[in-house]
Parts: sequence; C-alpha cells; structure tokens
Amino acid sequence: MKMKRDQKAVMVGDLATKLRESPNVYLTDFTGIAVKPMTELRRKLRDAGVEYVVVKNTLARRALQDASVSGVEEQLQGPTGFVFAGDDPVTAAKLLAAFQKDHETLTVKVGLVDGRAMTPAEVNRLATLPSREELLAQMGGALQAPMQGFVGILTGMLYQFVGAVEALRAQRASA
Repeated sequence: MKMKRDQKAVMVGDLATKLRESPNVYLTDFTGIAVKPMTELRRKLRDAGVEYVVVKNTLARRALQDASVSGVEEQLQGPTGFVFAGDDPVTAAKLLAAFQKDHETLTVKVGLVDGRAMTPAEVNRLATLPSREELLAQMGGALQAPMQGFVGILTGMLYQFVGAVEALRAQRASA
C-alpha cells in the first residue's frame, strides 16, 4: 500500500525531530534478519531506552536534510534502520554488538556520536567501553586512592606519636 504525500511529510518531520533530539544515532543494515530475532532486538533496545526505526531511504534523506545532519547520506543504500541512542551511545553500541555477535546478519553502517560520524570499527570499539556508571566508579576510585593514602599516612603518624608518648610515660614511670 502506497503512502500518501501527507503521511510521508509527517514521517519525515518525525524522523527529523528525532535526529535533532538524539545526539547519538546508528544506521544499521538488517538484510537477512528474520522477524523473531528482529523483534528480540527491538525489545532489548526499547528496554534500554533506545528506539529502532526503519524508514525508506528517500524519506531518510529528506529528514537528514531537514535536520541538517550530514556525512551519512552515502550510507542510505539498501535496508536501513535508525537506532536513536539518546544521550548514552555506549549502551546502544553494546546491544548492537551483542546482537551482531549472535546474528551475523546485522551490520552497523555508520554511527553519529555527538554529531561526529563514526565507522563501524569505531562503533565496535565504543561497545567495548565500560558503561557510564562503571567509568564514574573508576574515576571515583582514582580520586579516592590518594586521599585514602594521605589519611593512612596521618593515621600512621598519629600512632607513632601515641607510641612515643606511651614509651616516654613508661620510661618515666619506671624511673
């Protein structure tokens, strides 16, 4: 069934809005993926707060032009799915990499991370990064280690001082 012109305009407008609002977008090729695995992928992405949209390439080109997004037009060949990752590019990249590992038919064509085009290899490297929470925990640990060492030094000096005072008291008591 053909879409009417006003339906196409609404779809282009919606896609352009999503492109403007999402700083992290991945374009995928889903050729050869059966319905069941594709539904599984969509569910996993949705649970993570990521949206997966399939749009005709001609409509996608118009939406990219409306949203002033450049650098990915040449990737709009064949079946294309848009993954709108929101503010966290790592979670979506990890989900795509895990799905790609299980189902070798899905490929990432290109990624847009904070407006910068990324190759599929860079997207895979991004998928190997720890999550935001893990990175924050590592940074907190790195900041805490010197402070903990300083507190240890102060505590050691305090124990040495107390030991010296105790030795002096014991010496005066025996004399």
